[in-house]
Amino acid sequence: MNRHFKFLFTCLLLGMLLYPSAAYAKEDLTEEEILQQRMIYYVQFDELLIPWYFLAAIDQYERNLQSVRKDIPKREGYLAIQFSDEYWSGAFNPVKEDTSPETISYFGGMGLDGNHDGIASPKDDEDVIFSMASYLGKFGTTDEDFKLALWEYYGSEEAVNQIFTISTLYRHFKTTELDAHTFPLNIRSDYSYKGTWGANRGWGGRRIHEGTDIFASYGTPVLSTSYGIVEVKGWNQFGGWRIGIRDNHNSYHYYAHLGSYHKDIEVGTIVKPGTVLGYVGSSGYGKEGTSGKFPPHLHYGIYKFNGRTEWAFDPYPSLLQWERQAKNQKK
Repeated sequence: MNRHFKFLFTCLLLGMLLYPSAAYAKEDLTEEEILQQRMIYYVQFDELLIPWYFLAAIDQYERNLQSVRKDIPKREGYLAIQFSDEYWSGAFNPVKEDTSPETISYFGGMGLDGNHDGIASPKDDEDVIFSMASYLGKFGTTDEDFKLALWEYYGSEEAVNQIFTISTLYRHFKTTELDAHTFPLNIRSDYSYKGTWGANRGWGGRRIHEGTDIFASYGTPVLSTSYGIVEVKGWNQFGGWRIGIRDNHNSYHYYAHLGSYHKDIEVGTIVKPGTVLGYVGSSGYGKEGTSGKFPPHLHYGIYKFNGRTEWAFDPYPSLLQWERQAKNQKK
């Protein structure tokens, strides 16, 4: 365990000792305290060579799905990782909710006793995180090993990509606290916008407007609203020169009709709120290089991945909130 996380782990354990009741009563904790409690579970396997950010990324991905899927119940506890009864207890185990480590092992189940209390329970956070760490450990500790483990577990390329993106962000910023956002233009610049979600679009066939148009002058810097990784950069006949960024909440942020890109932005670039991505333009609605068919503006959209499909939702309420926060920070 490196010095940074050994120190963090010690501090967090002391916090649990100082606040024993709060350590186990999630509803009594602040969001910051909950994040600290989760980190306790993640970092304890560093000495087993399972990077904390691998475990944290899987946990966050599961939490993301539970927040948007009605068919997936939200797990109680600090962690969101859930296992099916068949996976935990064994496909041929007659006791689907078995918590005996011996019979679970006999029937080939993956559930383990992480805290050595003689019970392997999917409702126990320590048992859950130990079981996931043990599963990952069978594959190895490199990035490619992690991707293979994710593929074997989820059987979905989209899930692999989403989780690996989250782990990359956590590793780069050395924290899971990546929920800050900002408005996509400097609030001191001259711009205007309103809710344009669902409006009809006449070019390119019958379709609706999946985003918010923010009108501004040519060359106005376009800022990343979130932490994330540049997933797409290039020409789109509808969006012109555009950039797509994936964040740690399974959300894809879409910036379209750019006039040009910032010189430091490439596919794979890690960004944070306020990073300059490019500049307002009027590109799009035609073959590569088409421009000037409409006034200069930024088209901003957000798409959410729910484990099955990716769907757009109205970013206007979020833009209003981020604009208000940005203005308050300037005071």
